Amino acid sequence: MIPSKILVCTDFSENSVRARILAIEYARVFKAELILLHVVNSRLLGYPTFADRIPLDMALVQQNIEEGVTEELELLANDCRRDLADVRGYSRSGAPAEEIVRFADEESVGLIVMGTHGWTGVKHLILGSTAENVVRTANCPVLTVRAKSA
Repeated sequence: MIPSKILVCTDFSENSVRARILAIEYARVFKAELILLHVVNSRLLGYPTFADRIPLDMALVQQNIEEGVTEELELLANDCRRDLADVRGYSRSGAPAEEIVRFADEESVGLIVMGTHGWTGVKHLILGSTAENVVRTANCPVLTVRAKSA
């Protein structure tokens, strides 16, 4: 099945650049829409279930992060538009793997492309793997792109 929508996940790291480049190539070949997504890991910001009780300074931190993400996504989308006409950027807040899968379902994405650090052992155990969780739970194919050096 040829995807009409390709979702590329970005954490704005060097690791996600290779995935974005590959996603652009796939979108060009398949004549697909490219969707950029960044998920702000709300677990790192506090307790999202108590959003109404987040201290004002934490709410300001989150607002600043979201504004920065919006600016970065627009820069990436503009960069992608040099090669593709149909590019959109979105951000979400929450648990990254869950939000990526939820977003892909909502948008009827045909392919998810994302970078992976390729961590193993204790580092993988402690930090987990967003890519691995997406691969296990997504309802569409997921293409993982490993960083050049792990």
